[in-house]
Amino acid sequence: MTAGRSSCRELGRKCCYLIDSGTYGSEEIIKDYLHSIGRSVSDIRAIFLTHAHPDHIGTAAYFQYKAKCRIYASVGERRWIEDVDLQFRERPIPNFYQLAGKSSVVDCVAADGDRIELEEDFTVQVLGTPGHSADEVSYIIDGSAFIGDSVPVTGDIPIYVNKDDTLESLRRLEELSAVHTFYPALDKAYTREEMQVKISEARNLIGMLQTATATVRKEIPGGNLEQIVQQVCEKVNMPQLMQNPLFKMTIKSHLGSCQE
Repeated sequence: MTAGRSSCRELGRKCCYLIDSGTYGSEEIIKDYLHSIGRSVSDIRAIFLTHAHPDHIGTAAYFQYKAKCRIYASVGERRWIEDVDLQFRERPIPNFYQLAGKSSVVDCVAADGDRIELEEDFTVQVLGTPGHSADEVSYIIDGSAFIGDSVPVTGDIPIYVNKDDTLESLRRLEELSAVHTFYPALDKAYTREEMQVKISEARNLIGMLQTATATVRKEIPGGNLEQIVQQVCEKVNMPQLMQNPLFKMTIKSHLGSCQE
């Protein structure tokens, strides 16, 4: 992700709200985009972060300082946003600081069910969509839903820390009957009908991983996580994910279901 989504409205004066803030180093890309639509950094009123992963928070500190804007995020993601060193210790990934940048301050907590009145006739609704991360949220503005990484994508690395939460989030997104456009973080905009297909594909992917994990668990009941991940990768023909620490967390979430 190189630049955050943006929602801009003419409401008597210039204003701009960013949804996610891209990777550290993408400040110029975002500024160039703002200029292309007749906006500037000083027009940014708030940044809405879907979750705390480094590719979503990278420029938040920069724009918070430059624009003196508020940052909204969920309570469960706050500690990683406000302390990127803590996030690195708990979720180390390659090139972490090149992506995450600096810590920023969460001014306002966004919780499931909140309706945030920003301007007259301009409301952001908050929908809890955890699973990919512990307390990810999506933001609904009019008929558009900005959903971060809530929907695992076939062909990409399936990354989630809680399988059951992910499935519940998929159900909640599927039932957003008033939403006509969905904006995932790393993909194009989808119509409601297209997103239904993506959600169905995500369920099938999760089901495939659950079946593979349960089978491996029976075949090597005393196996450790490394061994189980290796066997799962072989069964689902994803050898490239064998050493990926984030995919290991995905399989770990499936192991919890196998033990129930």
